[in-house]
Amino acid sequence: MATIGILTGILFAIAIGAMSPGPSFVLVSRVSISHSRLHGLASAIGMGLGGALFATLALVGLVTLLQQVEWLYLLLKFGGGLYLVYLATRIWQGAKTPLVAAGSGEAAGTGASVWHSLGLAFATQISNPKTAVVYASIFAALMPAAPPLAMLLVLPPAIFAVETSWYAVVAIAFSAPRAQKVYLRWKIGIDRLAALVIGGLGLRLVGETVSSAARLTLR
Repeated sequence: MATIGILTGILFAIAIGAMSPGPSFVLVSRVSISHSRLHGLASAIGMGLGGALFATLALVGLVTLLQQVEWLYLLLKFGGGLYLVYLATRIWQGAKTPLVAAGSGEAAGTGASVWHSLGLAFATQISNPKTAVVYASIFAALMPAAPPLAMLLVLPPAIFAVETSWYAVVAIAFSAPRAQKVYLRWKIGIDRLAALVIGGLGLRLVGETVSSAARLTLR
């Protein structure tokens, strides 16, 4: 019973983190509203896979390596920031691309496949290595010093389920016909707002990396 309680506490903390606004939320909502519910659910799975990967890295101790080898962590963080800026640029450039409402209440996308939506979401989820550090912090705070093997094996798929479930809710909400009609009407503004949010987060990552690298150089 104690193990179940600890596992529940960890998953609850992860769920709260997943629900906080960020580039992942913006991406899943935009994919869902601009393409289809299936695309949105695929992106939710991509987010879940990214979460499971970070959980696995944290459990096997690779996150500790990133924390000890600071330049490697900064390199990954800088690359993630650049990716978000690139993604924001693509969204901004595509803001004026017209979409035609499809029959069944879904907005027709620009031909992006379901697999593309999944991959895009996965890349966005893993673009910020800070998430892996957060996972490691939660594990360190809540897990016992010698966790049972069953807990270690259950955590990655359980985190996948938590992350995927939350973003599936987002996908279902934003793929509703009414939401898509609003998107079709205000597409340029919504896309550019999404681009500004994602780009701003990317620039923040880049800025934090440059600042940290400067401090590292001055030591």
